[in-house]
Amino acid sequence: MEDAGGGAPVPPVYRARARGILSRTGGFIRDAGFTHSLTPARNCTYGCTYCYVPTMRIYGGLRPEDWRRWGKFTTFKENAAELLAKELRPEQIVYCSPLVDPYQPVERRERSMPGILRALIARPPAAFVVQTRGPLILRDVALLLRLAEKTRLRVSFSITTNRDDVRRRYEPRCEPIDERLRAVRALEAAGIRTFCTLAPILPCDPAALADLALAASAGDVIGDPLHSRAVKRYGATTRAEAERVSAAGGFERWHEPEFQAGVAAAIRRRVETAGRRFATGVEGFRLLTL
Repeated sequence: MEDAGGGAPVPPVYRARARGILSRTGGFIRDAGFTHSLTPARNCTYGCTYCYVPTMRIYGGLRPEDWRRWGKFTTFKENAAELLAKELRPEQIVYCSPLVDPYQPVERRERSMPGILRALIARPPAAFVVQTRGPLILRDVALLLRLAEKTRLRVSFSITTNRDDVRRRYEPRCEPIDERLRAVRALEAAGIRTFCTLAPILPCDPAALADLALAASAGDVIGDPLHSRAVKRYGATTRAEAERVSAAGGFERWHEPEFQAGVAAAIRRRVETAGRRFATGVEGFRLLTL
């Protein structure tokens, strides 16, 4: 079995029983309006170079082998659906997932999400948001449509750049940008409310990236630059691996707050000219809860 990024073998997959599946939110996700997060696995086989999760270490519910070998394996919570049946409440606003992509490549074989979605259908929360960059989500459209009848369902689909050469540098195991845009269009066509989330904003042509998002989805657009210690003194941040990728490609300024602000402003102008909203950070992710 090969991954999405050009032939590398899929990392090992493990399974373990979890003590709980819904976590009370804190920080960024809490401030955006989510009450709980749902993480179906530990460690993500996409292994994106910039991923902030391993920098959270124990504060992200990780174990040392996770942050030391990020992207090298994953451990699914095999009793996730069973736990959801006990923990779901009608007032919850649930984000899935801040720590791993629920449609990471090995989900094709593991099929964890169908059971999770059925549990949500049986005991729907007030709102449920899926954050992904995986076109595999299209496998579960029928279940997502059933869930959308019972709760405010939103899909936040990560589109990071308009340049696939850049995608290959920073997220080599992720599907090409064109495949991700096709998935957004298919979700929209099925009637599922889908947001193009430009996060993180990787080296790109800002206007072209905005145009891709506007063409793929009828909704507002969310953005978030690469996290930087210059403006975020504490907590999760961009991994050093992505900084090395940027240095090798001559993209160092994409980590500079002033330059990032200019990129976000260019995207905003394009989106607002089209009559849509564009927001970054907490304000942007709050759009998903509405």
